[in-house]
Amino acid sequence: MVSILNSLITSKTRVKILMRLFLNPDRNAYLRELADEFDISTGLVSEELKQLKKAGFLESKKNGRQIHFHANRNHPLFSELNSMVKKALGMDKIIDSIVERLGNLETAYLVGDYAEGKDTGIIDLVLVGNIDQTNLSDLVAKTEKYIGRKIRTLAVQNEEFNSMQEMLNRNPILLLWKNGR
Repeated sequence: MVSILNSLITSKTRVKILMRLFLNPDRNAYLRELADEFDISTGLVSEELKQLKKAGFLESKKNGRQIHFHANRNHPLFSELNSMVKKALGMDKIIDSIVERLGNLETAYLVGDYAEGKDTGIIDLVLVGNIDQTNLSDLVAKTEKYIGRKIRTLAVQNEEFNSMQEMLNRNPILLLWKNGR
């Protein structure tokens, strides 16, 4: 799916920016941060940010001397782009598999770098509910092969999750799935 995005959008930098800002649209980033993360020049990142903002995909807000960019949730294509990014990273396959096979899953959260929109190759998930650990191990191994990324999971009961809430909220966290949603 990442290759599909790359074929639709010819600029690899633009794809990286869209993936970074549309995976978790509540997060933002500034020019130097993106250039350092992608290991490319600020000029190249700046040009892509300008083009994406001009097209209405991004919004910006000045914070001191920095300009922070984030996904424009009001853009008519926001939902489609958000969905494409999740599919490109394999999040749709992970959630579909988890929901089908793990027992009584109440919520699934993405935490860490991916929740911030950074594709580091290691996906951290917090799964809340009565999770079948045997199926979880098997599922993680199969899904890792399918999506080409490492998956680390933490399965907890609702009470344990509630006691961890303060610690989890200090880091990027993104609700991926909720029972009944």
